[in-house]
Amino acid sequence: MFTKTDIEKYFIAEKQENLLFVMLGIVAIVIALIGLFYWKTQFWKGASIPLILIALIQIIVGYTVYARTDKHRTDVVYSFDMDPSKLQNEEVPRMEEVNRNFVTYRWIEIILFVAGIALALVYRTNTDKQLIVGIGIALAIEAALMFGADFIAEKRASNYSSGLKIFLQKQKI
Repeated sequence: MFTKTDIEKYFIAEKQENLLFVMLGIVAIVIALIGLFYWKTQFWKGASIPLILIALIQIIVGYTVYARTDKHRTDVVYSFDMDPSKLQNEEVPRMEEVNRNFVTYRWIEIILFVAGIALALVYRTNTDKQLIVGIGIALAIEAALMFGADFIAEKRASNYSSGLKIFLQKQKI
């Protein structure tokens, strides 16, 4: 049976995961800057590019979702009790879009991972191309981390969506 507790758990987990994205983004930037300014190799110059770019996305998206989650959670819990039709008209379509977006994210992450591995493998023995090797390895690592995080988030979103739909069917909305 789907309850307010399930809604709370979903949004709390979403908030925690996005805080983790922010922290991972900060760590990636610190690693990139250390590599760029301390180790100063072509490999680290290359690796710093995807590390910083993807980290900025992680920080911006992570903070944005983190900041709006509490309000969204309270709105959904309120609708659960007071206006279930709002769940049907707003939350279900929102979650359907979220679930569709995960498919897009998955393919982007797979493509970036494969591209990163390909770059690293093709240029691994060419000492003049270590910048490209750095780009490839960092890109593959970031893509793999995001793939793993999105896999967990997608499963959680799917379970939440299913529970929400079952609740609404029982309410005959």
